[in-house]
Amino acid sequence: MRVLEVSNLTAGYWRMPIVEDICIEVDRGTVAALLGPNGSGKSTVLKSIMGFTRVFKGSIVYNGVDITGASATKLARMGIGYVPQVNNVFRSLTVKENLEIGAYNRKNNLNKHINEVLEVFPEFKALLNRKADSLSGGERQLLAIARALMGTPKLLLLDEPTASLSPKNVAIVLSKIREIKNMGIPVLIAEQNVLKALEISDKAYVLVSGRCIASGRSEEIIKNEDLGRLYLGLNTKNRVETS
Repeated sequence: MRVLEVSNLTAGYWRMPIVEDICIEVDRGTVAALLGPNGSGKSTVLKSIMGFTRVFKGSIVYNGVDITGASATKLARMGIGYVPQVNNVFRSLTVKENLEIGAYNRKNNLNKHINEVLEVFPEFKALLNRKADSLSGGERQLLAIARALMGTPKLLLLDEPTASLSPKNVAIVLSKIREIKNMGIPVLIAEQNVLKALEISDKAYVLVSGRCIASGRSEEIIKNEDLGRLYLGLNTKNRVETS
């Protein structure tokens, strides 16, 4: 079942388009990856879905409803979770308080829901009273994702969730994304860690200078040597190392 369909999206800031004619589809229970170098427009696509940019052309349809230009508050209430790349936790608050804020749309059974999210993120069971500022970078990123799950999303948008993390923490974050997918929650992820993103995604879109130059199943993208070499920073050596 199609959860998100972005059609011929041209969007940006003020009078300046940053992405042009972007088409993306995300199905239930799948992970779709937005790939490309810095400045390619990956984050702008996610922000456009969440209503943070100006849409010049095109449409964004979520579960059959046109949400083009809808506010982030309305989208959150409709079940879209969004984790930005930076400033994605409240550092002065505890882990538990961050989780509670993520459930601001829920009125009942808050503790029960926290316990359900802690089953996905058991590392926080002993850290509920710790301030988020005292967590490691990897732990804060996990907390941001956990807080998004508190809103019981029907679609999760993740902007560069592995940026600046150690290889160990990258593996942990990606394993959580797999687990979320297995829960039936579709994920759209913007990611520079190309090989890792292709490993966990079902479909990928390659953005360069604000345009989508290629799309397809992830296994097809990773096998395209010209595409990998020219636009994704992949070469024979790093392909072999991950095989």
